This record gives sequence, C-alpha cells and structure tokens, in this order.
Amino acid sequence: MNRFVISYQKAVILCIVTVFVTGSGQGLHTGIGGDANSQGDVTMAGCTCHAEQPDNSVTVVLDGIPYHYGLGQEYELRVQLIGGPAIDTTSQTGGFSMKVSSGTLGPGTGYDGLVQNWEDDSTSLTHTDSGSKTADRTWVVSWTSPEEVGGAVTFWLAGNAVNGDSIPSELDRWNRLTTTVDEGSDNGRTRTVFSGNGDIDPPAPIDDHVDIHLMGAELLAHWLGLLGFISVFLVIIFCGFFLRYGFSRHYEGRSNLLKLRIKHLRRGDQL
Repeated sequence: MNRFVISYQKAVILCIVTVFVTGSGQGLHTGIGGDANSQGDVTMAGCTCHAEQPDNSVTVVLDGIPYHYGLGQEYELRVQLIGGPAIDTTSQTGGFSMKVSSGTLGPGTGYDGLVQNWEDDSTSLTHTDSGSKTADRTWVVSWTSPEEVGGAVTFWLAGNAVNGDSIPSELDRWNRLTTTVDEGSDNGRTRTVFSGNGDIDPPAPIDDHVDIHLMGAELLAHWLGLLGFISVFLVIIFCGFFLRYGFSRHYEGRSNLLKLRIKHLRRGDQL
C-alpha cells in the first residue's frame, strides 16, 4: 500500500512538472521555435505566452537584407530588439525566433553558442541560454540562399524583450515582422526592415569633422566649383566698373555718339 502511495505521489509530481514545462515552452530562455501553444509557428504567431498581442513599443530590426539574392550566397544579418523592459545584464534580456521559407540559417561571425537551429531545423533559428543574456539584445545570424531557382524567399521573425525575472508575463514585450527577398542580380546593396513604432535613437556622430571626399565631392570637382565661384565674382566686379564709367557723363573715354545723346537729353531738360 505504501509503495502504491509513493508511486502515485511521484506520478502526480511528474504530471505537474510536465504541464508546467509544456505550458511555459514559449518562455524558455534556452530558445523557442516550432508550433508553440498550438497557435502555429512562434515566428508567425508570436510570443503569446508572455502577452496575447504584439507591442509596438518593441521595435524588431532585421538589418543586412539584400534587395535581391544570388543563388547559393551567404548573407550576414543582424537581429536587434529596441525598447521594452530595461536590460538587466545579470539575467535574461530577451530572445528571438526566426524562420525562412528557403535556404538555411546559422550563427553569424562571432555568435557561435549564442544562436542555434531549433531542433536541428536548418530553416529555423533561435537564441541559446547564453544568447538570451546579451547586453544589447542583438544577434548576428547567417542566411545562405537556396542553390536552385525558387523565387522570392520569406523571412519570419519574432522578438521578445523580457524583464529578467524568468517568469513569462505581460511585463515582457514582444513584436514580430515578415519580409520577402526576390531572386535576382545581387549588387551588394542591403536594406533594413523593422516592425514597431520606429522610436529609435540615431547613433551619435563619431567625429565632428567630415572629409569633403566623403561627402561625394572629388578633388577636381571641388576646385572647379571654387574656380566657378571666383569667376562669377570677377564678372560682377567688371560689370560694376563698366556701369560706373561706361555711362558716366564725366567720363572722357565714351563715344561721340553717346556724348551727343547726353547733350540732347540735357537740352531737353532745360526746355
């Protein structure tokens, strides 16, 4: 009888632990992905374990997306969360879940051990335990485009900014985005896609001095512009002297015809 009671107690405890882990699957700091809470893939449904609806106070940024991708090329993308609860560097600060319709995902340069494929799915990526403790809620990921022609590729991304208490709740904030990249000629240009209210502080200038060449003016164009300005200035001076002495009644160098006209005008004034 005692053996039965002990076994029954263990079974109850095991069930409670199983329900707790299953119910909090979307709040795991060791990464998240797949069909969470029976609401669809977390990258599309969002981190609903923390809050039912996305919050635009959290801006999800995906930087480095090419305008067009070439076949079989590797691209480094930067995932960043801005806003939400204040970052606590001593505990979890946030996480993400990312999925692509084609190609493969992996950690970017220097981010091995901070991001991982979800359940060995090369099209799905999420943070690790160490990756949930980043100081700036930023992760660098790598996307390798498909080897064969397949058309546009869709990216799904959900980001969760947490307060670090390890308890999924509405105190945490999350948001998501979806974007596509068309196949074509890759010219090296990239773009930034974000979802949120756009309340992002621009980076402070590194240096007050800006080289004129960095502003797009080549050396020859700079000197030609300066020469043109000096030429205009000299023309204005020349016109001033010409108007001053060319039409003055007291200037002896004017033509006889001009003298005659001035004399005729003076006589008319005296009538």
